[in-house]
Amino acid sequence: MRAVPAESPRPSRPPRSERNPGRYATVPLSRNRRRTRRWIAALAAGVLLPLPLAACGGSDSQDAEAGNVGSARAGGDVRAAARQQIASGGTLRWAVDAPPSTFNVFQPDSTEATQRVAGATLPSLFDLDKRGRPQADPDFLRSAEVTDTDPRQTVVYKLNPKARWSDGRRLGAADFRAQWKALRGKNNAYWTARNAGYDRIRKITKGAGDDEVKVVFGKPYADWRSLFTPLYPKQAMRSPKVFNDGLRTSLPAAAGPFRVAKAGKDRSRTLLKRNPRWWGDRAKLDRIVLTAVPRDERTAALAKGKVDVADIGASTAERIGASNGLGGPQRPDAAEGAKNAAEARKLEAKRREARKRKARERLGAATARALGDYEVRRALDPAYTQLTLNASGGPLADERVRRAVAQAIDRDELAEKALAGTGLPDDPLGSHLRMADQDGYRDNSGAFGSADLDSAQSLLADAGWKTGGLAGPKADGSAGKADGGQQKGEKGEKGEKGDEKEDRADGGPAEPPAAAGSPDAGGRAPHRAAAEASVVRLTAAQIARVVDRPLGLAASATAQRGAVLAQAAHSSLASAERAGSERKLSRARAALATAEKVQATAREMRLLAGDPASAVRSKDGKPLALRFVLPSGKGSAQLRATGKRIARMLNEVGIRTQIKEVPGESYFKDHIAAGDYDLALFSWPATAFPATEARPIFAKPRAASDGSLVVEQNYARVGTDRIDQLFEQAAGELDDGRRKELMEKADRRIWAVAGSLPLYQRPQLVAVKRDLANVGASGFTSPAYQDMGRRKS
Repeated sequence: MRAVPAESPRPSRPPRSERNPGRYATVPLSRNRRRTRRWIAALAAGVLLPLPLAACGGSDSQDAEAGNVGSARAGGDVRAAARQQIASGGTLRWAVDAPPSTFNVFQPDSTEATQRVAGATLPSLFDLDKRGRPQADPDFLRSAEVTDTDPRQTVVYKLNPKARWSDGRRLGAADFRAQWKALRGKNNAYWTARNAGYDRIRKITKGAGDDEVKVVFGKPYADWRSLFTPLYPKQAMRSPKVFNDGLRTSLPAAAGPFRVAKAGKDRSRTLLKRNPRWWGDRAKLDRIVLTAVPRDERTAALAKGKVDVADIGASTAERIGASNGLGGPQRPDAAEGAKNAAEARKLEAKRREARKRKARERLGAATARALGDYEVRRALDPAYTQLTLNASGGPLADERVRRAVAQAIDRDELAEKALAGTGLPDDPLGSHLRMADQDGYRDNSGAFGSADLDSAQSLLADAGWKTGGLAGPKADGSAGKADGGQQKGEKGEKGEKGDEKEDRADGGPAEPPAAAGSPDAGGRAPHRAAAEASVVRLTAAQIARVVDRPLGLAASATAQRGAVLAQAAHSSLASAERAGSERKLSRARAALATAEKVQATAREMRLLAGDPASAVRSKDGKPLALRFVLPSGKGSAQLRATGKRIARMLNEVGIRTQIKEVPGESYFKDHIAAGDYDLALFSWPATAFPATEARPIFAKPRAASDGSLVVEQNYARVGTDRIDQLFEQAAGELDDGRRKELMEKADRRIWAVAGSLPLYQRPQLVAVKRDLANVGASGFTSPAYQDMGRRKS
């Protein structure tokens, strides 16, 4: 499975030179006509707030079940319109993060643009509905079913007899067979990102007629509907040379509502034109242009009217809302002081005009007017952000410490903050395998999904990490040497292990220590009373040991400096926004970030000096400090904010974090995949086929013949034989109910090993020109490219 775009970084496949072909089973990179399986892959440094893909709204009798089963709470937002209401013709300019480096979605370096091209131009046998349930696509399939299980599972596909490639040839068994041979993993010359499912096929033959394909499996395969989506023409899979290199620049044939017409020399623009041989509903648009626009340039591109559709972040969404006069009560009948609905509408209209005026003053009249041509469509993304704990060594190799980290974190608060202002549900995600709006979702987090500081303290104490381990000043006023006190003359300029350029987490103000005999001391939080008796205030040397480069030893002086810097930065920011200068804005934001770091240091100094309950824990003279690696860059602001909140929460139980911001382009390859971190945040995509496609993320690491460790996509590097067994059983279980039960058991065990902590389902915000219909934020439901277009005036 690959990782997703937005503000949070996404895991990607290792480079080909680093892969062991056949050992990786990755989520299919398909981006089909109506089904989009977005991968949260590759190091997107700045991908967390572009909200979910849209889906069609409406209720479903199966959506709400009893207990803690999820419901379709955020179906999507595409401004659906009937085809007769859409004008024919025109061009849709769609912003993508990067150009398509290849048109082959099964290669490790495929991009978001690759998936969009595949969705508009290639067959998709099964679509996903708004709950993530696969449905046969009638444009390609009349039927597909398991016709036999004894002696072997056999699936017969009956293709739509009208289905043709753009070269005039029928879709048929030859295409299925070529794709199977390329993806089954037996020929390492094919540089594939996955072979899951294809490696279970025994043979493929022609069925009773030209439009039938018979697939016989060597081993039962429950997720057979995930295969052959997208389906490539046989000439694209006939040899490793074509598969690896030929598909980088062209598609030999198309079988969708659009075809690839041209890819620019610099690959920044990819032109898709209406396919004249398409047998389904004729595409309303003449063409779609995929244009590469980096995330941090999206606002400017929208303000200049260069694109029609673009995933955006929260700040851009706020600017668009302000330009449209949004931001207060949106329902007329909610207007205060209104005597009737008509008066309420007048009041709301006045408020909107006032907000528009303020937007024009803040953003500039031209920018506000241009952004007012767009609206923000939003939904929950079929992807989630998680905290990953590297269990390969250090304190986190101890399961008790990992569980303590999980119980020290308030996931409700993190989800609420991350989704604030989006208008979307902000409940934390309770499953590693399904999204809250997905069929079969259940909250399996149990005791590990909610904050419990007392339990976290007990687990750490049981693991040998004690409060008061870093000695305080002796009776004569000198610093203690044992348990981590620094020797005279030692420098505390760097964090643990001398890591450079690491920012202190902004530990927030802790609760004041409870007075002796108070209910807080002996009741709700007994660990505070014990800490009060055993911990003394830290010396300057000890502060330097857990805080990178403190700005001063007086918390009050540091706080004062931070306040002054923040005031100046906010003034510069307001001035830059009025001037509309991106350069000035960048400088002002950098100044504000510096001010926030200074304020964070002041809070941390107060915390260390005044709250014994949260004093750093130690073991064998070493403080409990974890390296928290986060991506730098404008697009990852939300991710870094979440990381700093986590750091503050861990402070409460005596766990210190050293936040290290690294360039987005090296975040995943050089840190996550390499195991050079203790804590990290990134996103994974949802899948309708978790038994197959989620397995590599949680598979127990295995020793290779050369002594190296094969982790597949399990970057927490922890697993169990039982979890592997449950995935294997589920992958071969053809009964849907029984397969869901096996996945429930696997998810509960994944929670128990505490290698990763799902935080929240990501939001997706999409800026769309107001007159466009059937495009936007679609959730699990993939775009119907042939239905996109502009409403008739």
